[in-house]
Amino acid sequence: MKRSPLLSVSIRYGAVAGVLTFLLMVAMFYVGRHPLMVAPYLDFRILLFGVFIFFTLKEFRDYYQAGVLYFWQGLIGSGIMVLVATLLASIGMLIFGKYNSQFLSSYIELRTAYLKTFPPEIVKQIGKEVYESNLNALPATNISGLVETYFAQGIAIGFFVSIILSVILRKQP
Repeated sequence: MKRSPLLSVSIRYGAVAGVLTFLLMVAMFYVGRHPLMVAPYLDFRILLFGVFIFFTLKEFRDYYQAGVLYFWQGLIGSGIMVLVATLLASIGMLIFGKYNSQFLSSYIELRTAYLKTFPPEIVKQIGKEVYESNLNALPATNISGLVETYFAQGIAIGFFVSIILSVILRKQP
């Protein structure tokens, strides 16, 4: 049984993107900027996924489809690429977090300090009970919960970038 070029190209680029995502995450941590404290709309994965989705779809379209790419092919290819990249980066984060206890403890400290800077108006908008329950739940945070959040954010980021690039790169006969 022959494997689809869309699958193989997407997995190949996804693997490279996943390793690069993990390395950038570790580099950010050691530079002093915790990767989980970055707002999702400023996340480096937006640009990284955009570049890798672009090259995934472009290679598939130009080398295997004779210049034709349908929207559904773009979504499937980019979805596989994002899934592989996010999965590898999340597994890397899980392993890194298990062996480096400072990763989790610094996140808890930074998030606690961040939440304590909220002005009373924001706390009132959120709700005092919700705010305090989030603040009180932070010490019980574990690496698995952080990895789940990171994975979900990566999938969400990748989904929106996938739609945009699938529309831009589609070419029909």
